[in-house]
Formats: sequence, structure tokens, C-alpha cells
Amino acid sequence: MWDKLCKQVQVERDQLRHLLDTHRSLLIKCERVTADPIELSALAAVLHSFYTGIENIFKRIALTLDGGLPEGEIWHRRLLDSMATASSVRSAVISQSLRDNLRGYLDFRHVFRHAYTFELRWQKMSGLVINCASVFRQLETELDAFLESLRSGTSEPGSGKGDGRKSS
Repeated sequence: MWDKLCKQVQVERDQLRHLLDTHRSLLIKCERVTADPIELSALAAVLHSFYTGIENIFKRIALTLDGGLPEGEIWHRRLLDSMATASSVRSAVISQSLRDNLRGYLDFRHVFRHAYTFELRWQKMSGLVINCASVFRQLETELDAFLESLRSGTSEPGSGKGDGRKSS
């Protein structure tokens, strides 16, 4: 189970890294200047793909360890929240602070799916774009700690071992 999950998570991580590497020059440029309408559309697609890849990781963890995905109209939000909370079989996958950061990407993805690109506003997207790489680094660090806790058998809630994150 652990090896298969690690391989699946690694595939998604590689895809996310490729996404950010492919658009690195645009991401860096937009740290200094406002994106034009074409760049805004491209960046919106990047943000959409970015959160989708992260959610794919969380879905694999939920399916493998938690026995399935949350149900209901807001299952995407429930899935994200569940990753920041220990379950009966695993410790929290991510910290509460990372969950809070990722909620902005989830919310943006919803907007992107329901808006025309000409309705997008740089002021509302800029923080997500500028912080994308650092959020990904934090995700990788926390995923590494979580996967290591699974490998070493220290991921049970309340075991006093593992990555030190607690549920709230």
C-alpha cells in the first residue's frame, strides 16, 4: 500500500513541478508587473491546474487510507479540510496553515470554472500567482513528512511520533 501510494503521489508532484517549471518565466515576470489579459488567462489556467494536481494527491490519500472521498455538494472543501485533520488511520497530511493557503486556490478554481476569462481580475489573483512556488515547496515538505511517517509506521494519531501535526 505505502509503495503504491508514494508512487501515485510522486507522479502528481512531478506533474506539478513540470507545470510550475513550464510557466516559471511568466510567474516571475508577474512578481514585478501586472499581467495583461492574455497572461491573466494563462495564469488562471495555471492556478486551476495547480490546485487540481494538489487535489489529486489528496484524493489518492483519501481513497487509499480513508476509505473514500467525502460526499455532498462541498466535497472538495471537505477533502481539503480532512487533509489537515488526523483520521482514525493516519495523522494530518498537511498543517492548518497550509490548508488555509490552499483554500484560496480551491476558491479560485471554482471562480475559474464559472467565469469568463475577461472577468478575471489581477488584484484578486496576484497573491495566488506570486505565492504559488512557495506554497508548493511547503506542500512538498509536509507531504515528505507525512509519507515518511507512513513508511516508518508512525502516522497513527496520538502516537506521539510522526510529523508532530495535531488535528484541531
